[in-house]
Parts: sequence; C-alpha cells; structure tokens
Amino acid sequence: MKSNEIKQYTPLLIELLKRDIKVKYRKSVLGVLWSVLNPLFMMIILSVVFSTLFKNNVENYPTYIFSGQLIYNFFSEATTSSMSAIVDNASLIKKIYVPKYLFVLARICSSMINLMATLSALFCVMLVLRIDLSYRLYEGVVALILLTLFSTGVGLVLSAIAVKFRDMMHLYSVFLTALMYLCPIIYTMSFLPERVQNIVMLNPLTHFLIIFRECVLYEENISIKILGVGVLETFIMLGIGIYVFGKRQDKFIMDI
Repeated sequence: MKSNEIKQYTPLLIELLKRDIKVKYRKSVLGVLWSVLNPLFMMIILSVVFSTLFKNNVENYPTYIFSGQLIYNFFSEATTSSMSAIVDNASLIKKIYVPKYLFVLARICSSMINLMATLSALFCVMLVLRIDLSYRLYEGVVALILLTLFSTGVGLVLSAIAVKFRDMMHLYSVFLTALMYLCPIIYTMSFLPERVQNIVMLNPLTHFLIIFRECVLYEENISIKILGVGVLETFIMLGIGIYVFGKRQDKFIMDI
C-alpha cells in the first residue's frame, strides 16, 4: 500500500464505499438506522436476562453491555464483509487494474459508518441514564482507531485466504462465536476464575474493550500495559495482513 496510490484512487474508494452501502441496505426500510436499533434492542434483552447475575456488580450495566456490543459488532461486521471483498468484485478485478486492497478498505469504511451511528446511540443511552459525558470521551477514540487498524489487518488476511478457500466464509462464523464468548461483553472479568481471566486476556478484542470502557464509562486513565499490548497486537496484525495480501494478490485473477 503506497500513500500516493491511495490518494490517486481515493475517488474510486469513495464510489466503492457508496456502492457497498447501497447494496447492503437495498430494499431495507430502516437502512443505517438498523445499525443503531439492533444493538439497542440486544442491550435491552441482555440487560433483562443477565441483570440478576451482574447488575449489582456493574454500575450502569446497560451501557456496559452496549459498549461491549459496539466493539465486537464492528469487528465482526468489518472482518466478515472484508472476507468476501475480492470474491464479490471478481468481475471488475478481471477487467481492469485496480489496487485490490481498495475493495477491503471500502468494506472497512462501510463498517466504520455503522460504528459511528452505534456510538452516537451509546451516547444517547448514557444521557438518558444520566451518565456524565466526560471530556475523557475523546480518549475512547484511541481504542476505536486501534480496533479499526486491527480489523483491517484481519480483513486483508481473510480476503486473501477466502479467494482460495471459500469454506473459510462458513468456518469464520464459528470462530466469531467463540471470540464473542471469550470477550467480557456481558460478564465482568472479576466474575471469572483467575485461570479463565488469563484465557480471556488472550483475546485481542478484550484489550480494545477495556481501553474503551476505561475512557468512556469509567473516566479512568488508560492502563499503559493494556494500551501497549493493544498497540503491539494492532501493528503486528496489520503488518501480517499487508504481507499476506501482498503475497497473494497477484494470484487472485487465477483463483477467482
């Protein structure tokens, strides 16, 4: 990926983004609004179901769940849609030269739009529940930037693999389910035995979620250790993604 190339093809990236959004919400009445309503309804359901277990241990439990959904849903949507980015655009790739990573970036950007809509809904819920919106909210952007870069790396790897192995699209949903349960979305870390806590901390999404909650919900200083691990895993994953995609992209035309 070259910066001058990205700048040159920015208009194309915007058009790809517009097209992906139109295709995604074709014949949809709610459109992007569903990205807000879906986690909102899930927050209400999960709050009712699990309130007896965790409500007394977690202050503002509904927003605790909502913030967890926000992080996980973005990663799930961004990586899942990126995985099929090359396959879905096979006809265009075979006709003209286009930097192939643009198709993945368009999917990531589309998911970012939904993320911003969900984030605004989270702030609305905080206002309704009379939770102070601190000046530290902007620091939560750090977690979202790291999460976006991490998701981009994963998306690049998945899109390259899916061209050759289409079964990956089905297997990945199983992986996402396991990843969801290994992330403190509805439960707290203190609720888990120490051995299980160590396993949950191996989940990279856990670090992004902890950073986000520390800033947005608890107005605490970001843990340097957690932040360091988050930054490290982000750039390692992004580097792996760029490397794998770069090695495989010349074979896409033959495989698709």
